[in-house]
Amino acid sequence: MNTPTLAPPKATTRNWFGLAALMIPVLLVSIDNTVLSFALPEISRTLRPTGTQLLWIVDVYPLVLAGLLVAMGSFGDRVGRRKLLLIGATGFAAVSLYAAFSTTPEHLIAARALQGLFGATLMPSTLALLRNLFLDDLQRRLAIAIWASGFSAGAALGPIMGGWLLEHYWWGSVFLINVPVLLILLAAAPFLIPESKDPNPGRLDLLSVLGSISAMFAVVYGIKSIASEKPLLGAACMVVGAGIGWWFVRRQLRLESPMLDMALFRNRLFSASVLANLMAVVAMTGMLFFLSQYLQLVLGLNPMRAGMMLLPGLIGTILAGLTAVRLAEHFPLRVLIPAGLALSATGFVVATQLGANTSVALLITAFTLVGLGVGLAETLTNDAILASVPPNKAGAASGISETAYELGALLGTAVLGSILTAVYRTQLVIPGGVSDTDAAVARETLGGAVEVANNLPAPVGEQLLEHAKEAFALGADATSLVGAIIAASAAIFMAVVLRKRPVVAPVVEQQTR
Repeated sequence: MNTPTLAPPKATTRNWFGLAALMIPVLLVSIDNTVLSFALPEISRTLRPTGTQLLWIVDVYPLVLAGLLVAMGSFGDRVGRRKLLLIGATGFAAVSLYAAFSTTPEHLIAARALQGLFGATLMPSTLALLRNLFLDDLQRRLAIAIWASGFSAGAALGPIMGGWLLEHYWWGSVFLINVPVLLILLAAAPFLIPESKDPNPGRLDLLSVLGSISAMFAVVYGIKSIASEKPLLGAACMVVGAGIGWWFVRRQLRLESPMLDMALFRNRLFSASVLANLMAVVAMTGMLFFLSQYLQLVLGLNPMRAGMMLLPGLIGTILAGLTAVRLAEHFPLRVLIPAGLALSATGFVVATQLGANTSVALLITAFTLVGLGVGLAETLTNDAILASVPPNKAGAASGISETAYELGALLGTAVLGSILTAVYRTQLVIPGGVSDTDAAVARETLGGAVEVANNLPAPVGEQLLEHAKEAFALGADATSLVGAIIAASAAIFMAVVLRKRPVVAPVVEQQTR
């Protein structure tokens, strides 16, 4: 006689409040990714970073975060996921204070690196704890969908919140918003979220942790060096990074308990979806990096209005994500994912028409097309990543998906931002009457050029400002062209790789069963 299988218990009201608590770090991480872009012009004027330092202020956070996500997920399995979440929240709040009151570019870069360290303890813990709060399949899928929507909601709130703060307070206020919100999490989590850990975890390999961070650091530093007109150093760093990456992969294949389960990449749908997910984020973050500066420094919009100009694109990202599952009932992944990436490429093509006096409508159209494409492609790739692996590998797959997201944010700023910086420097014409010191500052960033121009006599300052805007517009055009090529190449690659997938996407079956 077969013993009947007991249905898993339904979530209680306390569990749903626990989900609300777990949404806090998701929203904050997403808000931080977009709100900082709007503070860059003010940071450029106040701290006067070099062009490379400005990129590091943005890049070092996702660099450290991406390098540690998988490792911190394994660490949480050992020490306890709730405990790691609370440690991360405490540390993130403390270093947010450090970032807010930084007085030099070096201090701000260090604070951002520490934010990446503690941020890496937050994200894997939230998803792992969520799975323990919701044992019923349908409720768990709903909870994961709500959790995932926090990324888009945070991206939409970031520009609005950042614009308002920057109009009323100094740039450091964009970091201070983390502190009171995380205090709420620290107070609520011990009562709403039960502790959980892996009873039989594998050994944590510290060499693998070091290797993953070193490989990404070397590659990104190489990209920045090439943009800073140091091609030999850049090429050498990229070769070193590739070598460390090769060693890292070989080590994971040999270890009994690898930090990154390379066997997952043997699944074609999984590998292709991870790559497409990464490329979609590259497109979104790369465009955000230059549009936030373009709207404020070239077109002269205040931070609040600049944030509002990007809101249609961010709302489009959310709406495209919500409709993606319905579309997947009628169209296969091999059509929808390439279509989303192609839509993003179209947005970049529109953005290649920017000029020093372009219309705001053109910018909104370009960013909305990119947002719609990213929302469509990224929603389906995230679902495909989880649907294409066995249930016991879902946690590892989630860690890889989150790592791809952060690595995409890193590369979007590093690659496209470096192209923007390089073109701006080479195309900027310094008028007569500008000292060598001021010329050096103006060549570093558009924000630096604005600051220098404001302190020069009217005719010379106006001429320098006009040349700087024209050079930045040329850089934005070149960056958009490269973004279009990247997105279009990803669309073609996904169409080829997924050409043999079934007509109905497997994720739809999983979500509607």
